[in-house]
Amino acid sequence: MLYLCSQNEVILQSNNIKTHTIMAQTAMTVRVDNNIKMQFDSLCEQFGMSANAAINVFINAVVRKREIPFTISAKDEDSIRKRALETFYSTPRDNRPEMTLDEINEEIRKARQERKERLEKENTRQMEAE
Repeated sequence: MLYLCSQNEVILQSNNIKTHTIMAQTAMTVRVDNNIKMQFDSLCEQFGMSANAAINVFINAVVRKREIPFTISAKDEDSIRKRALETFYSTPRDNRPEMTLDEINEEIRKARQERKERLEKENTRQMEAE
């Protein structure tokens, strides 16, 4: 028996006849909730395969089909946006702050000015202490 090795595979040959090709393998670590892992192991056992074999089936299906073999979805963004707008518009006006954009900008300007003055005072005190 002869073993020929390349980067990605090991080829077993006997009497110059290729008998098997074994692809090089790599380890992969995945974190999973303990309860889910126990349920997965139990199901795989019922299917007659190991968890490792089941994960390999999944990975091979993804590579072969070039897609996840099941639908992954989230709630429809339009329905989320619609509910948010409904909530916004149904909120009584007396609960909303009544500030104009100019008033908001003035508040920001004042806060920045106060911060600048505070930092200048701190720097002056530090320079005097040195």
